[in-house]
Amino acid sequence: MAKDTFLNRKTTLNVNGKLLDLSSPCVMGILNLTTDSFYGKSRIGSVEQALKRAEAIQQEGGKFIDIGAYSSRPGASDISEKAEIGRIVPVVEAISGNYPELLISIDTFRAKVARSAVGAGAHVINDISAGNMDEAMFGTIADLNIPYILMHMRGTPQTMQQHTNYQNLVLEMADYFSDKISRLKKLGVCDLILDPGFGFAKTLEQNYQLLQRMEDFNFFELPVLAGLSRKSMIYKFLGGGPEQALNGTTALNTIALLKGANILRVHDVKAATECIALVTKMQQQ
Repeated sequence: MAKDTFLNRKTTLNVNGKLLDLSSPCVMGILNLTTDSFYGKSRIGSVEQALKRAEAIQQEGGKFIDIGAYSSRPGASDISEKAEIGRIVPVVEAISGNYPELLISIDTFRAKVARSAVGAGAHVINDISAGNMDEAMFGTIADLNIPYILMHMRGTPQTMQQHTNYQNLVLEMADYFSDKISRLKKLGVCDLILDPGFGFAKTLEQNYQLLQRMEDFNFFELPVLAGLSRKSMIYKFLGGGPEQALNGTTALNTIALLKGANILRVHDVKAATECIALVTKMQQQ
Protein backbone atom coordinates (compact mmCIF):
# COMPACT_ATOMS: atom_id res chain seq x y z
CA MET A 1 0.00 0.00 0.00
CA ALA A 2 1.37 3.42 -0.92
CA LYS A 3 2.79 5.48 1.94
CA ASP A 4 0.61 8.49 1.06
CA THR A 5 -2.69 6.57 1.19
CA PHE A 6 -3.75 8.16 4.47
CA LEU A 7 -2.20 11.64 4.13
CA ASN A 8 -5.54 13.46 3.90
CA ARG A 9 -6.86 12.07 7.17
CA LYS A 10 -7.23 14.14 10.31
CA THR A 11 -4.64 12.79 12.71
CA THR A 12 -4.69 15.40 15.46
CA LEU A 13 -6.96 15.72 18.49
CA ASN A 14 -7.41 18.59 20.91
CA VAL A 15 -7.09 16.87 24.27
CA ASN A 16 -7.44 19.13 27.28
CA GLY A 17 -6.06 22.09 25.34
CA LYS A 18 -3.08 20.18 23.94
CA LEU A 19 -2.68 18.88 20.40
CA LEU A 20 -2.23 15.10 20.17
CA ASP A 21 -0.74 13.81 16.92
CA LEU A 22 -1.98 10.35 15.92
CA SER A 23 -0.05 10.17 12.65
CA SER A 24 2.19 7.75 14.53
CA PRO A 25 -0.09 4.99 15.92
CA CYS A 26 -0.41 4.64 19.67
CA VAL A 27 -1.71 2.19 22.25
CA MET A 28 -4.75 2.36 24.51
CA GLY A 29 -4.44 0.04 27.49
CA ILE A 30 -7.61 -1.50 28.90
CA LEU A 31 -8.59 -1.20 32.56
CA ASN A 32 -11.76 -3.12 33.43
CA LEU A 33 -13.56 -2.24 36.66
CA THR A 34 -16.01 -5.07 36.05
CA THR A 35 -16.60 -8.42 37.67
CA ASP A 36 -17.55 -10.20 34.45
CA SER A 37 -15.21 -8.97 31.71
CA PHE A 38 -14.63 -11.72 29.11
CA TYR A 39 -10.89 -11.79 29.89
CA GLY A 40 -10.53 -12.59 33.57
CA LYS A 41 -6.95 -11.33 33.95
CA SER A 42 -8.04 -7.81 32.97
CA ARG A 43 -10.45 -7.36 35.89
CA ILE A 44 -9.51 -4.74 38.48
CA GLY A 45 -11.20 -4.64 41.88
CA SER A 46 -9.69 -1.69 43.76
CA VAL A 47 -8.15 1.76 43.35
CA GLU A 48 -4.77 0.32 44.38
CA GLN A 49 -4.93 -2.32 41.63
CA ALA A 50 -6.02 0.34 39.14
CA LEU A 51 -2.97 2.46 39.97
CA LYS A 52 -0.68 -0.54 39.41
CA ARG A 53 -2.36 -1.14 36.07
CA ALA A 54 -1.95 2.52 35.09
CA GLU A 55 1.74 2.38 36.02
CA ALA A 56 2.23 -0.72 33.88
CA ILE A 57 0.42 0.82 30.91
CA GLN A 58 2.59 3.95 31.10
CA GLN A 59 5.84 2.01 31.54
CA GLU A 60 5.03 -0.27 28.60
CA GLY A 61 4.42 2.67 26.25
CA GLY A 62 0.68 3.21 26.38
CA LYS A 63 -0.65 6.67 25.54
CA PHE A 64 -4.25 6.12 26.68
CA ILE A 65 -5.86 4.17 29.50
CA ASP A 66 -9.44 3.12 28.76
CA ILE A 67 -11.47 2.70 31.93
CA GLY A 68 -14.75 0.81 31.83
CA ALA A 69 -17.11 -0.33 34.57
CA TYR A 70 -19.88 -1.83 32.42
CA SER A 71 -19.06 -5.11 30.70
CA SER A 72 -19.97 -5.06 27.01
CA ARG A 73 -19.40 -8.76 26.35
CA PRO A 74 -22.37 -10.59 24.75
CA GLY A 75 -25.03 -11.28 27.37
CA ALA A 76 -23.31 -9.19 30.05
CA SER A 77 -25.23 -8.17 33.16
CA ASP A 78 -26.63 -4.66 33.42
CA ILE A 79 -25.46 -2.35 36.22
CA SER A 80 -26.99 0.92 37.38
CA GLU A 81 -25.76 4.35 36.37
CA LYS A 82 -25.01 5.10 40.03
CA ALA A 83 -22.91 1.95 40.38
CA GLU A 84 -20.99 2.74 37.19
CA ILE A 85 -20.15 6.24 38.41
CA GLY A 86 -19.20 4.87 41.81
CA ARG A 87 -16.68 2.50 40.26
CA ILE A 88 -15.18 4.96 37.76
CA VAL A 89 -14.83 8.31 39.52
CA PRO A 90 -12.43 7.28 42.36
CA VAL A 91 -10.18 5.50 39.86
CA VAL A 92 -10.12 8.47 37.46
CA GLU A 93 -9.26 10.82 40.32
CA ALA A 94 -6.43 8.55 41.49
CA ILE A 95 -4.93 7.98 38.03
CA SER A 96 -5.17 11.61 36.93
CA GLY A 97 -3.44 12.65 40.15
CA ASN A 98 -0.65 10.05 39.98
CA TYR A 99 -0.13 9.61 36.22
CA PRO A 100 -0.92 13.00 34.63
CA GLU A 101 0.74 12.06 31.33
CA LEU A 102 -1.72 9.23 30.69
CA LEU A 103 -4.75 10.23 28.65
CA ILE A 104 -7.85 8.84 30.35
CA SER A 105 -10.59 7.44 28.15
CA ILE A 106 -13.91 6.37 29.65
CA ASP A 107 -15.72 3.40 28.15
CA THR A 108 -19.37 4.33 28.72
CA PHE A 109 -22.60 4.87 26.80
CA ARG A 110 -24.20 6.99 29.54
CA ALA A 111 -24.07 10.79 29.39
CA LYS A 112 -24.17 11.26 33.17
CA VAL A 113 -21.28 8.85 33.61
CA ALA A 114 -19.34 10.73 30.94
CA ARG A 115 -19.94 14.07 32.65
CA SER A 116 -18.97 12.73 36.08
CA ALA A 117 -15.80 11.11 34.74
CA VAL A 118 -14.66 14.21 32.88
CA GLY A 119 -15.30 16.22 36.03
CA ALA A 120 -12.98 13.83 37.85
CA GLY A 121 -10.18 14.24 35.28
CA ALA A 122 -10.98 12.08 32.22
CA HIS A 123 -10.10 13.34 28.73
CA VAL A 124 -11.97 11.18 26.17
CA ILE A 125 -15.29 9.33 25.99
CA ASN A 126 -15.39 5.93 24.27
CA ASP A 127 -19.04 5.08 23.48
CA ILE A 128 -19.81 1.58 22.19
CA SER A 129 -23.30 2.73 21.11
CA ALA A 130 -22.32 6.00 19.39
CA GLY A 131 -25.18 7.75 21.15
CA ASN A 132 -27.83 5.10 20.48
CA MET A 133 -28.21 4.06 24.12
CA ASP A 134 -28.46 7.57 25.59
CA GLU A 135 -29.94 10.38 23.52
CA ALA A 136 -28.24 12.94 25.78
CA MET A 137 -24.74 11.74 24.90
CA PHE A 138 -24.09 13.86 21.78
CA GLY A 139 -25.16 17.07 23.49
CA THR A 140 -23.04 16.18 26.51
CA ILE A 141 -19.95 15.60 24.35
CA ALA A 142 -20.50 18.96 22.65
CA ASP A 143 -20.90 20.67 26.01
CA LEU A 144 -17.79 19.03 27.47
CA ASN A 145 -15.80 19.77 24.30
CA ILE A 146 -13.77 16.56 24.44
CA PRO A 147 -12.73 13.91 21.90
CA TYR A 148 -15.33 11.21 21.27
CA ILE A 149 -14.84 7.64 20.09
CA LEU A 150 -17.94 6.37 18.31
CA MET A 151 -18.24 2.66 17.67
CA HIS A 152 -20.48 0.68 15.37
CA MET A 153 -22.93 -1.63 17.10
CA ARG A 154 -26.51 -2.76 16.67
CA GLY A 155 -28.78 -3.38 19.64
CA THR A 156 -27.25 -3.55 23.11
CA PRO A 157 -24.52 -5.72 24.66
CA GLN A 158 -27.29 -8.05 25.78
CA THR A 159 -28.91 -8.34 22.30
CA MET A 160 -26.25 -7.41 19.75
CA GLN A 161 -25.57 -10.93 18.48
CA GLN A 162 -29.22 -11.12 17.39
CA HIS A 163 -28.57 -8.24 14.96
CA THR A 164 -26.05 -9.60 12.47
CA ASN A 165 -28.25 -9.60 9.36
CA TYR A 166 -26.65 -7.18 6.88
CA GLN A 167 -27.24 -6.79 3.17
CA ASN A 168 -23.88 -5.06 2.80
CA LEU A 169 -21.91 -4.82 6.05
CA VAL A 170 -19.40 -2.12 5.12
CA LEU A 171 -21.91 0.03 3.22
CA GLU A 172 -24.39 -0.08 6.11
CA MET A 173 -21.62 0.79 8.54
CA ALA A 174 -20.61 3.71 6.33
CA ASP A 175 -24.20 5.00 6.40
CA TYR A 176 -24.23 4.61 10.18
CA PHE A 177 -21.05 6.62 10.64
CA SER A 178 -22.08 9.27 8.09
CA ASP A 179 -25.24 10.01 10.05
CA LYS A 180 -23.43 10.13 13.40
CA ILE A 181 -20.60 12.33 12.14
CA SER A 182 -23.02 14.77 10.52
CA ARG A 183 -25.06 15.14 13.70
CA LEU A 184 -21.99 15.60 15.88
CA LYS A 185 -20.40 18.18 13.59
CA LYS A 186 -23.62 20.20 13.59
CA LEU A 187 -23.24 20.33 17.38
CA GLY A 188 -19.65 21.55 17.00
CA VAL A 189 -17.89 18.30 17.87
CA CYS A 190 -14.73 18.08 15.75
CA ASP A 191 -12.46 15.62 17.54
CA LEU A 192 -13.89 12.25 16.50
CA ILE A 193 -12.41 8.75 16.33
CA LEU A 194 -14.10 5.84 14.55
CA ASP A 195 -14.19 2.31 15.96
CA PRO A 196 -15.53 -0.35 13.54
CA GLY A 197 -16.66 -2.44 16.53
CA PHE A 198 -15.07 -5.83 15.97
CA GLY A 199 -17.17 -8.44 17.76
CA PHE A 200 -20.18 -6.18 18.22
CA ALA A 201 -23.27 -7.32 16.27
CA LYS A 202 -21.05 -9.22 13.84
CA THR A 203 -20.47 -12.90 13.14
CA LEU A 204 -17.01 -14.40 13.00
CA GLU A 205 -17.02 -14.23 9.19
CA GLN A 206 -18.27 -10.63 9.23
CA ASN A 207 -15.44 -9.63 11.58
CA TYR A 208 -12.86 -10.87 9.09
CA GLN A 209 -14.70 -9.27 6.19
CA LEU A 210 -14.59 -6.01 8.14
CA LEU A 211 -10.87 -6.34 8.84
CA GLN A 212 -10.23 -6.99 5.15
CA ARG A 213 -12.16 -3.83 4.24
CA MET A 214 -11.03 -1.68 7.15
CA GLU A 215 -9.24 0.89 5.01
CA ASP A 216 -12.60 1.78 3.43
CA PHE A 217 -13.36 3.84 6.54
CA ASN A 218 -10.48 6.17 5.70
CA PHE A 219 -13.08 7.80 3.45
CA PHE A 220 -14.19 9.75 6.52
CA GLU A 221 -10.68 11.20 7.00
CA LEU A 222 -10.83 10.58 10.75
CA PRO A 223 -8.59 8.57 13.08
CA VAL A 224 -9.56 4.91 13.44
CA LEU A 225 -9.33 2.74 16.56
CA ALA A 226 -8.98 -1.03 16.29
CA GLY A 227 -10.21 -3.10 19.22
CA LEU A 228 -9.21 -6.68 18.45
CA SER A 229 -7.52 -7.71 21.68
CA ARG A 230 -8.12 -11.35 22.67
CA LYS A 231 -11.59 -11.33 21.10
CA SER A 232 -13.61 -14.39 20.20
CA MET A 233 -13.01 -13.84 16.47
CA ILE A 234 -9.47 -15.04 17.28
CA TYR A 235 -9.96 -17.94 19.66
CA LYS A 236 -13.18 -19.28 18.14
CA PHE A 237 -11.23 -19.71 14.91
CA LEU A 238 -7.86 -20.85 16.29
CA GLY A 239 -9.11 -22.68 19.37
CA GLY A 240 -8.60 -22.13 23.07
CA GLY A 241 -9.93 -19.07 24.89
CA PRO A 242 -9.00 -15.43 25.55
CA GLU A 243 -5.99 -16.54 27.58
CA GLN A 244 -4.45 -18.17 24.49
CA ALA A 245 -5.24 -15.33 22.06
CA LEU A 246 -2.24 -12.99 22.40
CA ASN A 247 -0.42 -14.28 19.32
CA GLY A 248 -3.59 -13.97 17.24
CA THR A 249 -4.14 -10.48 18.63
CA THR A 250 -0.68 -9.39 17.51
CA ALA A 251 -1.27 -10.80 14.03
CA LEU A 252 -4.58 -8.95 13.63
CA ASN A 253 -3.18 -5.74 15.13
CA THR A 254 -0.44 -5.85 12.50
CA ILE A 255 -3.04 -6.10 9.75
CA ALA A 256 -5.06 -3.27 11.30
CA LEU A 257 -1.98 -1.01 11.37
CA LEU A 258 -1.24 -1.75 7.71
CA LYS A 259 -4.82 -0.76 6.93
CA GLY A 260 -4.49 2.56 8.71
CA ALA A 261 -5.38 2.09 12.38
CA ASN A 262 -4.24 5.00 14.55
CA ILE A 263 -5.00 3.50 17.97
CA LEU A 264 -4.76 -0.10 19.15
CA ARG A 265 -7.00 -0.80 22.15
CA VAL A 266 -5.42 -3.77 23.95
CA HIS A 267 -4.98 -5.77 27.12
CA ASP A 268 -1.27 -6.38 26.40
CA VAL A 269 0.39 -3.00 25.99
CA LYS A 270 4.02 -4.07 25.54
CA ALA A 271 3.14 -6.48 22.72
CA ALA A 272 1.15 -3.77 20.96
CA THR A 273 3.86 -1.11 21.27
CA GLU A 274 6.37 -3.57 19.81
CA CYS A 275 3.96 -4.34 16.98
CA ILE A 276 3.69 -0.63 16.18
CA ALA A 277 7.46 -0.20 16.31
CA LEU A 278 8.05 -3.03 13.84
CA VAL A 279 5.35 -1.92 11.40
CA THR A 280 6.61 1.65 11.57
CA LYS A 281 10.17 0.49 10.93
CA MET A 282 9.05 -1.35 7.81
CA GLN A 283 7.01 1.59 6.52
CA GLN A 284 9.97 3.95 6.90
CA GLN A 285 12.04 1.98 4.39
